[in-house]
Amino acid sequence: MDELVPGGNLPLPGGAVTVRVPGPFDVSALVTDDGGKVRGDGDFVFYNQPAAPGAALRGDALTVEPARLRTGATRVTVAVSPAEPGTALGGLPSPTLHVADAAGRPLARFTPPRPRQETVLLLAELYRRGDRWKLRALGQGYADGLAGLARDFGVDVVDDPPGPGSAGAGGPGPLDGGARRPSHATTPAPTAAPVARRPAGSGPPGPPGAAQPAPDPDGFAALVNSARTAVGSPPVSLDPRLVSAARAHAVAMAASGRLGVESRDGVFVYQRVIGAGYAYLTVGEHLVSGPRTTAEFVAYCLRTDGPDRTLHDPAFTHTGVAHVHDGPTGDTYWTALWARPLTPDGLAGAAAAVTDLTNRERARAGLPPLAADPWLTAAAQAHSADMVARDFYAHTAPDGSRPWDRAAAAGSTRRSIGENIACGQRSPAEVVEGWMNSPGHRANILKPGFTHLGVGFAGGGRAGTYWTQLFGG
Repeated sequence: MDELVPGGNLPLPGGAVTVRVPGPFDVSALVTDDGGKVRGDGDFVFYNQPAAPGAALRGDALTVEPARLRTGATRVTVAVSPAEPGTALGGLPSPTLHVADAAGRPLARFTPPRPRQETVLLLAELYRRGDRWKLRALGQGYADGLAGLARDFGVDVVDDPPGPGSAGAGGPGPLDGGARRPSHATTPAPTAAPVARRPAGSGPPGPPGAAQPAPDPDGFAALVNSARTAVGSPPVSLDPRLVSAARAHAVAMAASGRLGVESRDGVFVYQRVIGAGYAYLTVGEHLVSGPRTTAEFVAYCLRTDGPDRTLHDPAFTHTGVAHVHDGPTGDTYWTALWARPLTPDGLAGAAAAVTDLTNRERARAGLPPLAADPWLTAAAQAHSADMVARDFYAHTAPDGSRPWDRAAAAGSTRRSIGENIACGQRSPAEVVEGWMNSPGHRANILKPGFTHLGVGFAGGGRAGTYWTQLFGG
């Protein structure tokens, strides 16, 4: 394994490469051409936009497959920022970049000189030279956060939500007002007359159909339930739909010889779960190559930070696992899925939890609580479901509708409308924390003029989870 210094280069092997930065840091990446500019906001991979063609972010690890990057991409720049907003990197341990190949074998490590007042650090870039890809260690700092970094790379950043008298939200990019995470929009009263109807399909999706437990010839459930019992978590049962989705994804990974939430056919593992008929409230996955038996796979998960937390997570009630020994590398590819089914009560509980956590933040600021609003809830739920169904992530839907349009169409007569959206977060606590860590979303949550709230959630798509808060006043 190479120890890199600033400016040092490393030839990369073919296939996927994973870069990981453990510690109290957020990892992000920008996909650019030789001119150093993104083609659009979709080229920025971060918290609330965790995937782009050829690049996927999971926790502290970014996996890049150069051959699957969008046409014209010749560079992927990897950046880190403090997980706690407003913190200078100089007050944290020096971030260390770990580089591994598709099989998880370490290739290089890079620890830059200790930053001082910088809030974002460019750690490395993957770049193409001829028909080969290389990695270069950087260590360049930014003092004005992710928003400043994004602007320099050509990402659309909106500094402030529109004020009274403006025409609308104006199509914010992935970062608003220096936001670290999800996207928000705020507008004054819509001028269109409200229509007293709910949009089609805006109600909560029903629970997954009843399924008999799947057979478990390899004893997977017994092994994981023994580990779960040891930490006080309830047992999980094998679900045949999750087994089917796990097998399809394991087969796809083996065929391409690489691990990833997105397989070479462009299908994400979360889309396979929904496609198999399992609508979920929360989901987790283990994507691993190497272990040859079920016992070895479970042992790997238990001794590895991250996978062990997923295996022990008390939120999950069902699991499914499959492995395939096939493909160009001859490795064994594993997919294990963990989920809790989406039910009307579960969806209502998640929405209530988001509302409660939001109101706690308002109470700390001396503001009155927001009341749940059925029309805003219908519009928020419809937007989350629409983002999954039509594969987009934005305040403006493909049909041109905006938050205030959707609120009016659902029957709301609120004069002032604001919206927060997020994707990838696995719990109400995680999504509200992300919104509160973002100036734009925090402003919506703590806006004195808002009196009512609707919350929507849908599982599936590229990010796995899609959340919407729709405020009214």
